[in-house]
Parts: sequence; C-alpha cells; structure tokens
Amino acid sequence: MNKLYVVGIGPGSFEDMTIRALNVLNGCDVIIGYTVYVELVRKYFKDAEFLSTPMRKEKERCIMALEQAAKGRRTAVICSGDAGVYGMAGLVLELGKGYPNVEIEVVSGITAALSGGALLGAPLTHDFAVISLSDLLTSWETIENRLKAAAEGDFAVCIYNPSSKKREGYLKKACDIMLKYKDGSTVCAAVRNIGREGVEKHILTLNELREYKADMFTTVFIGSSETKEINGFVVTPRGYSL
Repeated sequence: MNKLYVVGIGPGSFEDMTIRALNVLNGCDVIIGYTVYVELVRKYFKDAEFLSTPMRKEKERCIMALEQAAKGRRTAVICSGDAGVYGMAGLVLELGKGYPNVEIEVVSGITAALSGGALLGAPLTHDFAVISLSDLLTSWETIENRLKAAAEGDFAVCIYNPSSKKREGYLKKACDIMLKYKDGSTVCAAVRNIGREGVEKHILTLNELREYKADMFTTVFIGSSETKEINGFVVTPRGYSL
C-alpha cells in the first residue's frame, strides 16, 4: 500500500520535534509543506525532495502529496505544531477518499498551546479552550460565540492566530468580549516565536492584553478566575490541597 504521512513538526526547533516524527521524515522520499515550514526542516532531511506551496494553497498542497504517494513515493505533509490542530490532517483525510490506494497515517506533534504553555509555566493545568481568531474559514460571528461561551464557562483560553495585517484589531475585540465576563486584572500572557530564534514571552493583565500588539507568530493565553502569577510563571491551579 502506498503511504502518506501527515506530520506535526512542533513549534519549529529540531529539539521540539517528536522522535516518531523524526523517524518518519528520515524515511520519506518527498516532504511537502507550506514554504515557511519547509525551510525550518530542509537542512535536517537532505535525502528527501522538498515541495512547497504558499499560504492559502492548502488544498493544492494536500492533492500534491496524495498524488506523490499514489506514485509509490513515501511522502509526508508537514504542519507546524500538531497536524490535527489547525493543521492539514483533516483536509488530507477528506481528500484521501479519492485515493483509495493511498494509506494515510497522522503523526502527532507539539501544538503551540503546549509548547507556549511550557514557556509560561502551567497556564492550562485545568480545563481550557483553544480558539482561533482567523475568520478565513470560520465566520467572525461563530468566533464571537465561542469566545463568549469560553468566557462564561470560566475556561482558561489559548488563542491562535490573534492578529495579522488584515485582522489587526481582532485581539482587542476578543478581549472586549472576555471583559464582559472576566475581571480586567485576569492573568494573561503572550508568547511569540515559540521554539524559534527571538522567542519572547509577556505576562499581562486582560486590560493590558487588550492593547498588546500581537502578530501571526504570537500565541495568547487568557487565564480563568483561578489563574495566577507565581514567581514569573503563569499557573492555573488544578485544585490540589497545599
């Protein structure tokens, strides 16, 4: 059976890639991905052929991978973080119905909620929600409803895609929704360039986060009512007796 792997490569550094992902990619003839992700791993897999497509060409990328695999080439589609969290796994599996001779296997990776959370300490130790502010594939009305529900439920919230050139004010809008249900002093944080050169983290209140200038390389954490800052770390207690 021809084989296609959908591989999460983690936040970007070689050290944050799982051993399983490394072993799979070492055995591939072709590695396909978004241009930025291909450049992150190209130097580690010199025997593979690399193919890439730019942003907004996700469907074409997945079809390219399926077609390479259908030719009998051991192929991988790479995604940052985890392949199943805002990654290509779902799309590959949907399109894979048209390629019955290709066996698909998903290889998990470390998503930004986890790698960013580790840099901050333990912001997601209790129940949490993960919400993307990108409205390219999801309406803003739906995103607003999800933000409201997470805030009403007092979840800690990890926000992906908080801002871009076209969505400059979206994080402020998200904070305004949260401020209807959470105190302005709620402990929050922003982490940028996780696992890459120039990594930075900032611990903020919800009021301060509202004015923070995030970009597409930023992951944002909004605490629950129990979240606190302890010695420079962000901690959402699980409830153990101390």
